[in-house]
Amino acid sequence: MIVLNDLLEYRDYKIYQDTDMFCFSLDSILLANFVTINKNIKNIMDIGCGNAPIPLVLTTKTNTNITGVEIQKDVYDLAVKSVKYNKCDNQITVINDDINSLYKKYESDSFDVITCNPPYFKVNEKTKQNISEYKKIARHELTLNLDDICKISRKLLKNNGVLALVHRPDRMIEIIDTMRKNNIEPKRVQFIYPKYGEDCNLILVEGTKNGKPGIKILEPLIVHDKEGNYTEEVKRLYRG
Repeated sequence: MIVLNDLLEYRDYKIYQDTDMFCFSLDSILLANFVTINKNIKNIMDIGCGNAPIPLVLTTKTNTNITGVEIQKDVYDLAVKSVKYNKCDNQITVINDDINSLYKKYESDSFDVITCNPPYFKVNEKTKQNISEYKKIARHELTLNLDDICKISRKLLKNNGVLALVHRPDRMIEIIDTMRKNNIEPKRVQFIYPKYGEDCNLILVEGTKNGKPGIKILEPLIVHDKEGNYTEEVKRLYRG
């Protein structure tokens, strides 16, 4: 069922979602607020944009051009509807294509910033069991993996351009190694914890193309307090 929900409190934006698919999550909000955005950037790409939560949030932070790429047609259609509903189609362009082929059509050094909330899980023998095609692609590296993302970013990013990812902490070393293999130097990392006293369950990583070595570990973010309520920091993110 397709529904129209609030995009939290971001400019009273609304977002179209299909209840049979994944709805946008905290992951996307965290990434959109983590990535470095400055006044000099001209072009942003969000790889695997889903129904466009990250591009929409980014319009509240910059007036620059934003391109969202989504491989799944049904999800792309939701993104287009969401962008048009919020009158952001003069700033956001959504493309229905496979980024693994699409990026070859762009000139090198075309983007200042690339964001990606990628599939978290590697493909294994259980990948195709009891799961919809949409969820397989969204969860597992069937059409996009870390190597792809970093290879694409190496070509598309300008010198000193930024790649920002949200991912699982158990893959942090792999993320750092893959970035470096593609001339993207990890510069900022933030660890996300669901509650006080619990293990980290998400990480945010930002790297700079041809950047100098040296990484900054940001203050950790705790999502829920001891009573299970959102912490003040997360509430501020949700309020935009």
